[in-house]
Amino acid sequence: MIRRIFLATAIALAAVTASAQNATELVTLDSRQDSQGWEAVGRLNIDNSGFCTAALIRDRLLLTAAHCVYDSNNELISADKLVFQAGLRNGRAAATRNIIRIVAHPDYVPDGPTARVDGVRHDIAVLELSQPIRYSGIQPFPIAARPFAGDEVAIVSYGKNRAEAPSLQESCTILGRQSGALVMDCDVESGSSGSPVFRIQNGRAQIVSVVSAVAESSGNKISLGTSLQEPLQVLLAEFAARGPAKPGGEQRLIQIGERNDTGAKFISSN
Repeated sequence: MIRRIFLATAIALAAVTASAQNATELVTLDSRQDSQGWEAVGRLNIDNSGFCTAALIRDRLLLTAAHCVYDSNNELISADKLVFQAGLRNGRAAATRNIIRIVAHPDYVPDGPTARVDGVRHDIAVLELSQPIRYSGIQPFPIAARPFAGDEVAIVSYGKNRAEAPSLQESCTILGRQSGALVMDCDVESGSSGSPVFRIQNGRAQIVSVVSAVAESSGNKISLGTSLQEPLQVLLAEFAARGPAKPGGEQRLIQIGERNDTGAKFISSN
C-alpha cells in the first residue's frame, strides 16, 4: 500500500539526480544474521487484503502510516482486522500480535490512493498490541529529532514482490522539505507505507520519519515521509487522552531523543 503524489513544485532536479547517484540498492534481509537488529520492524497485515510496514516504538506500541488503517471508503479499519508480524522472514515471524486499538493523528484527513503533499505531515498512526513484545532480540526503536536536508538515512521495508522478508536500503538522502513533508530519494513501493526511516547514530538506529507516499519530481521518483517530532507528540497525547487500555493504567509518552525505556513522560488519563 503506497500513495502517489505528483508535485507541482518540487526539489530541484539537480539535487535529485546527484542524490540518486549516492543511494544504495535494496538488500533483502533473508537470513537471521542479516536481519539482526531490525526485528522490531514487521509486516502489518490488513484484513487479509494487503499490508503495510510498521515498527515497534514501545513493547506494546507500533508506529505506521495513518493511511494504512483506512479502507477504500476512507473509513477507519476495525483493529481486529490487523495483525503485526515482527521480523517476518520467509514465512516465520519473531513475534505475532493482534491489534486492539488504532489511533491516527487527529489532524490526518484520509484522501484515498492519491494524496496531497500537505496531508503527509500528519500521516502517522499508533497501534496498540494485544500483548507486549518482550524478547531480547526485538528491541523497540527510539525516536530522534528531525533530520535536515543532506542527512543520510536508512529504510527497512516490506514491499511488492518482497513481502516475505524485509529489505534494507542502507543509504538514501533527505533532499529537503515541502509542505511539512520530508522529501527523500529512498526506494519505496507498494507495501512500504509506514516503513520507518532511520538515522544511525553511534551504531544505534533511531526513527526520524515514516514513509507516506511516492512522488514524481520532473520525471524522477522520490519518496515522502512525515516529519515526526511535533506530529508524534500530538499523536501520543491524543492516544493518552482516549484513556488507558487496561484499568488503572497510564500512557507513556516518548520524548524526542530519549530511549524508550528511560526518562519518558507519563500523562494520566484520569
